[in-house]
Amino acid sequence: MKDNKIYYSIGALLYSPANNKRIVKSIISGKFGVHYSMALCLEDTINDNFVEEAEAVMTESLIKIYEASKTDSFFIPKLFIRVRSSSQIKKLMKNLGEAQSLITGFIIPKFIPETADEYIDEILDINEEYKRTIYMMPILESPAMIDLKTRYDILYGIKEKLKRVEPLVLNIRVGGNDLCKMFGFRRHSDESIHDIKPVSSIFSDIVTVFGLDYVISGPVWEYFNGTNWDAGLENELVGDQLCGFIGKTVIHPNQIEIVHNAYKVNKKDFEDAMSILNWSKNSASLVSGSQARERMNEYNTHCIWAKKVKILADVYGINY
Repeated sequence: MKDNKIYYSIGALLYSPANNKRIVKSIISGKFGVHYSMALCLEDTINDNFVEEAEAVMTESLIKIYEASKTDSFFIPKLFIRVRSSSQIKKLMKNLGEAQSLITGFIIPKFIPETADEYIDEILDINEEYKRTIYMMPILESPAMIDLKTRYDILYGIKEKLKRVEPLVLNIRVGGNDLCKMFGFRRHSDESIHDIKPVSSIFSDIVTVFGLDYVISGPVWEYFNGTNWDAGLENELVGDQLCGFIGKTVIHPNQIEIVHNAYKVNKKDFEDAMSILNWSKNSASLVSGSQARERMNEYNTHCIWAKKVKILADVYGINY
């Protein structure tokens, strides 16, 4: 498992079209609070005919934020750019000038073995050029994963490609809606994507292949208003966590605090985790009742779980 808090700290990743000029004021004014990261999207939120214009708007916005940060104190989230081609990466970094320091990393859509190397090469190159850590977050959303005959070859092919850049893979992300659209599925606000078996089986395979070595983030939730939208999000987050996802893509500020609060650690879990991590090396027994005397704690069985709980508590806090 990853043992550095940075990999678990993305939390609610708020998506915005890269050509949204309002993000400058929103970030400087603190409109979205302090419990989010942000993705500026140049891919499927931008018309093919307006990509260069969107690049220019985004570059200007980031430079304004950078300049403002020199004189004003405000929260700057982890910022990511979702590109549509590998050739954009170096171009955008160069165009940003000193404002490139705001960029935490790049989001790679529709990540597949056939295009993996070109993206990985670009990420390695900019890490070398700028002498700092610049991460990547590949999105697994290719329709090719639906075919059971080739799914495992694709997933393990991607994992093999990522070996040479593993420390720079901040998260692996899953494209739930892209997979749903292939079947013509769309969940309502009282339904969870984890109940859509053809899609959840793909998620299960992704976690099985990548979950031991990477942090994997949960899919987008479409609802941000209306009847029980928040209860639906909370319900899906329970499923996210149970199957191993940490963090979630969000598409509206209303969703941020719900996602953040979902990853706060339950007090009993924290107490048990600390008990496990502080287990006496001189103890003859490796099993004990929990702090609340409700369940069994076993050091060898629950040690990895406890380490993750401790990291999540450090990042998101404890729900007392």
